[in-house]
Amino acid sequence: MSDNGENPGAAMESTLEFQLGGVHIDIFKAVCISMTMTIQKISVEDLPKLLVNDLKVKVAGIDCDGILRGKVMSKEKFLGIAQKGFGFSSAVFGWDMQDVLYTTNAKIAPPESGYVDFIAVPDLNTFRRIPWEDDIPFFLVRFVQNGKPVSADGRSMLKDVCDKLAASNCKAMAGVELEFMNFQTPSQDGYGGTDGVGARDIAAFLEKNSPGALRPLTAGSFSYSATRPVAYKRYFYDIFNTSEQFDCRIEGWHTEGGPGVYEAALKVCDISEMADRVSLFKFLAKSIGIEHGITPCFMAKPIQGQPGSSGHIHISLCDLEGRNLFARETLDTDAPWPDAAGLSDMGRQFLAGILEALPGIMPLFAPTINSYKRMVENFWAPVNISWGLEDRMASIRIITPPVCKPSATRFEVRIPGADLHPHYALSAILAAGWRGVQKQLKIQIPPVSAQGDSRPELLPNNLEEALERFDAANSISREILDGEFVDFFTATRQHELRVWREAVTDW
Repeated sequence: MSDNGENPGAAMESTLEFQLGGVHIDIFKAVCISMTMTIQKISVEDLPKLLVNDLKVKVAGIDCDGILRGKVMSKEKFLGIAQKGFGFSSAVFGWDMQDVLYTTNAKIAPPESGYVDFIAVPDLNTFRRIPWEDDIPFFLVRFVQNGKPVSADGRSMLKDVCDKLAASNCKAMAGVELEFMNFQTPSQDGYGGTDGVGARDIAAFLEKNSPGALRPLTAGSFSYSATRPVAYKRYFYDIFNTSEQFDCRIEGWHTEGGPGVYEAALKVCDISEMADRVSLFKFLAKSIGIEHGITPCFMAKPIQGQPGSSGHIHISLCDLEGRNLFARETLDTDAPWPDAAGLSDMGRQFLAGILEALPGIMPLFAPTINSYKRMVENFWAPVNISWGLEDRMASIRIITPPVCKPSATRFEVRIPGADLHPHYALSAILAAGWRGVQKQLKIQIPPVSAQGDSRPELLPNNLEEALERFDAANSISREILDGEFVDFFTATRQHELRVWREAVTDW
């Protein structure tokens, strides 16, 4: 689901009941059950056979901007480190996405440590092959220091939250919808000098030119166009087909509002796997783009005057038998508002937890200066604390009966942009909602449909304000997340603010 469109191919649409040949299939429940019962486990002992015909292996971790940082190593070295891990410079958590060392007190990897190695432990169950790199084996890693997870490692953070739910026989399912603008990739000297894909260099071009000089893949705006993908059909279908091969499946794939904008709705799965797939999909899209002379852009607001690029998150909880725990089999005629009539008590508590936490966890949904340029009124992005049944203008859209089957009940958190760190954002949503369940919170804010002339509380509309609330001593972020992480992430975003203030622009 985009900031401004319908929802025919949303990532959680698989949760709906489909009718095939007269037989009803509840796919969401089937996914819950299958992932509980049949998750394949890969052991160290399996690796020699798994990699028998390979010479090398690629590994990568995810930094605090959600970017893959990795290397290629020989198969022999990988087999030797697969169980206990290998040294990986902590500098990946000591600099920003441009490899500029933090100018603030980001204590997880401070300069005085000499950027000592963390231990990167391969997560063997993330194994897949990279189709566009000659099927090289690939594994994600987790970062460890002194035998404990590094607090900034989003993969370990989300696992910790999921473990807390598992202790109560619950698990989370998620789907993420990514919009992104696509640009024709210029050479260093511009669009007249592209003699082939190898000559294209967008980074060198942008050293001498403004981003406004980039050419979108197509001009104008046409959501759900049946014809526009044909103009670049090899690129368009290459992404879709390769996503299947890379175990990063797309459920819905179409053009969206804005010049050269596509939207990928990633197929619903376990929440930890979904977070991985968001980072991997960005890696895939950028890699496929290189081969086609196209640069995908996952900024929240690439072009002024156009809708931003969203990263909407669908989420639901189920028990170990696959039963949707947000669902109410029959509508509650005594519900506080009709919008909540299809939500279970747990669903209402989870929603209350998210609503209460939203102002204090905004940096995990909108992590950059640019993120907040998307969140302006009249551009299909939410700007306040709000919710409603099937309400695409609200911060949280709830999908319950009568608009879906009970087993399809879920929330769509519409605040994040495409620049989200998926592990941080999903951890925050899950931890905030679970806090609501544990505290049995009540929904304090009426749905948009019941607010009349009153105006809901606004969300922070810039990174500085968002950080103040995130970093406050009594913030919900410090209650639901590791305090060391809150301190670290605050410092990294303060660095972002400092770099922004020092920049000289046309303005």
